[in-house]
Amino acid sequence: MSEQYAYVPHRLLRKRVRDVASGLEGELMAVVNENVSASVLREHWVELAYIRGPSGREISTAVDNIEAV
Repeated sequence: MSEQYAYVPHRLLRKRVRDVASGLEGELMAVVNENVSASVLREHWVELAYIRGPSGREISTAVDNIEAV
């Protein structure tokens, strides 16, 4: 199995964004291409956006779910 994740550049990094799935607004802290597979035989990679909300807690969501505020 290769690395579990890799950072991905994104035009909205460190900008205010909204997660359309949850409605949470916050700062986009990172975009990561992450291996979420449960098996070493078949890798499954997804791009996740990490958003820090007003409470300071971060959530992850699909990159396609974020929009600029």
